Amino acid sequence: MSASSLEAKKSSGLELFGIPWPMFLVLTAIVLLSAFLGTLPNNMIGGFSFMIVTGTILSYIGDHLPIVKTYLGGGPIVVIFGSAALLYFGLIGEGTVEVVNNFMKNSNFLDFYIAALITGSILGMNRKLLINAAVRYLPAIIGGVICALGLAYIVGTLIGYGGEQAMFFVAIPIMGGGMGAGAVPLSQIFASETGQSAESLLSVMVPAVALGNALAIVFGGLLDRLGKKKPSLSGEGQLMVNQINDSSDADRENLKDTMAITMRNLGIGLLMSTAFFNIGTIIGKFVPAIHSYAWMILAVAVMKILGLVPEKFEICCHQWFNFMMSNLTSALLIGVGITYTDLGEVLSAFSGAYVILVFVTVVGAVIGSAVVGRLVGFYPIESSITAGLCMANMGGTGDVAVLSAAGRMNLMPFAQISSRIGGAFMLLLSSFLLRLFGLG
Repeated sequence: MSASSLEAKKSSGLELFGIPWPMFLVLTAIVLLSAFLGTLPNNMIGGFSFMIVTGTILSYIGDHLPIVKTYLGGGPIVVIFGSAALLYFGLIGEGTVEVVNNFMKNSNFLDFYIAALITGSILGMNRKLLINAAVRYLPAIIGGVICALGLAYIVGTLIGYGGEQAMFFVAIPIMGGGMGAGAVPLSQIFASETGQSAESLLSVMVPAVALGNALAIVFGGLLDRLGKKKPSLSGEGQLMVNQINDSSDADRENLKDTMAITMRNLGIGLLMSTAFFNIGTIIGKFVPAIHSYAWMILAVAVMKILGLVPEKFEICCHQWFNFMMSNLTSALLIGVGITYTDLGEVLSAFSGAYVILVFVTVVGAVIGSAVVGRLVGFYPIESSITAGLCMANMGGTGDVAVLSAAGRMNLMPFAQISSRIGGAFMLLLSSFLLRLFGLG
């Protein structure tokens, strides 16, 4: 065996952040020593280094805890609650907390991440699939959302929790597309409209998202069993009645992921995502009734549907989005845990009524998407799994978990519409509902 082969074999062990674990631990020790000594720079250098190493470790733990990884979302949940717990029990120094808070709030790393997420996820979708979603699939999503929010409002009123409280702080976060693309931007929208702090809002929203994700996975398995007992309700993985799922366009779109990634492409993606974010803030200045995130989503979606962005630049934005998602999601969630999640408030939010509201929200998503799905020509089981449960789960990892539990991985293109477009729709809807109920 050659020396190069031996070297490759030696280096094929555990890697963290794409780095062999011994080297990663050395880097981690350096960063944590700097934090302990109070020399961690209070800028993006300190923020990135501390948040990346701690986020990577906690994410790895979460992705390997049996029950957590299967039902509670794995890494993202452990990163958020783990970092919040470290802060709650005083295991993170005040100087380090200040560095993270400064990076998240003053440097606004959150907006930077969300700009890449919105621009890349929408421009990276297949145009035909996006248009078809608006025509047939979006009504099924809306049906699930209306039923979920309506049930939460009714039950919240009946059990004394409060209808508006239940709808805005339990049901909407569950249906909002996960953490980074859902609860986090929702908390920013709610904070800007209501005057409440994003920290207190997230402390109520985050447990709902986690519990909703767990229930969505369980319901995925239950719906699969129901489909076997009631064959008339199921297409056995086929969404549209009397039609085969057409994933060819989606497959062709996925070729974008295989195209060469260059430094220039990433730079173009960075510029375009921040420029689109500025479009949102410009429109928001003149029409402040709707949050700038929502205007940004609309601007990107319109340009995608009309084909105004050349494919080369769509690819650049999609690659930049993948770069941010792959490398900085755990870092962002560390910031969410430390800056925006008060573990004390999270624990106080749990109650029997809270769990009931999470349950009826997921049930409402299933029922509403099944009924409307049937009306637009979908099989109820497949419609409730994709347009219902994939709205109520935590996005990417939640989609995989739900579809795996339901035995319908071939429906992933539709699940992605729920996670991407459905999540964006919830940001738009939340801005509208806040005004409608006089909370904005």
